Amino acid sequence: MPELPEVETYRRFLDEVILHQPISAVEVFDRHVLAVDEDALRRRLVGQIVVATRRLGKNCFLEFADGSALVLHFGMTGDVGAYRHDYDVPRFTRVAFHLADGLRVAFIDPRKFGRIRLTDSLEQYQKDKKLGPDALGISLEELSQVLRKKKTLIKPLLLDQSITAGLGNWIVDEVLYQAKIHPERRANTLTDAEFSSLYAAIQSVLKTAITQEATYRQFPANFLIHAREWDESATPGTDQHRFCPRHQKEEIAKKYVGGRATYYCQICQPEPSESI
Repeated sequence: MPELPEVETYRRFLDEVILHQPISAVEVFDRHVLAVDEDALRRRLVGQIVVATRRLGKNCFLEFADGSALVLHFGMTGDVGAYRHDYDVPRFTRVAFHLADGLRVAFIDPRKFGRIRLTDSLEQYQKDKKLGPDALGISLEELSQVLRKKKTLIKPLLLDQSITAGLGNWIVDEVLYQAKIHPERRANTLTDAEFSSLYAAIQSVLKTAITQEATYRQFPANFLIHAREWDESATPGTDQHRFCPRHQKEEIAKKYVGGRATYYCQICQPEPSESI
């Protein structure tokens, strides 16, 4: 599922190919991904120029001069691409935006859970969807202020897009592991030092993932993600990826927290002593 790092990678790609190019046509291969009338979409876009690309959480915005924007949400399998000729159209392209220079920008989505819509502004979309500050833009003060009042488990809170937008399941597990916080700690029990560690981990994990263009196999060997039953790239030819990078004889534990599969180290992230 495209998370914040993937969407930021898509945004940077779009920033390179679509800015300041008039949209000459909109080609719809599958209306299922449209959350707006096809004719209305075409009337709104044809002749428009994208002046900026922006991102909020897992949402990408192609912004026009009047502040309105096309919103791309990538669902479970969404992606973007570019091509010039019909014979090069990427598989599973659902919508293509034709640019004046001949390039076509593809919205690709095999499972068709992604959505394309219009909004009057990013701020209006954020309000309508009840999204919190972007996870890369939120400050330590903002994060700790909202969390320290909550008696809820920390993992579901970090997944709550109304608190901070953009943190998905594997990212939250990674953040909590790096910060050495158990996923079932209640938020109001965290100390100031733990809030600082949590915030620093959010920034570090997201920036690392973006730098590596969300290619998980290239993540550092001390990242928990290698233990999520995915790959042994950090420790080729061994099963060491199943164990804690800090405590190499401690196998990474798995349980369900808030209904989500959760990975953690029982040594690094000791179980909370308070009743939960």
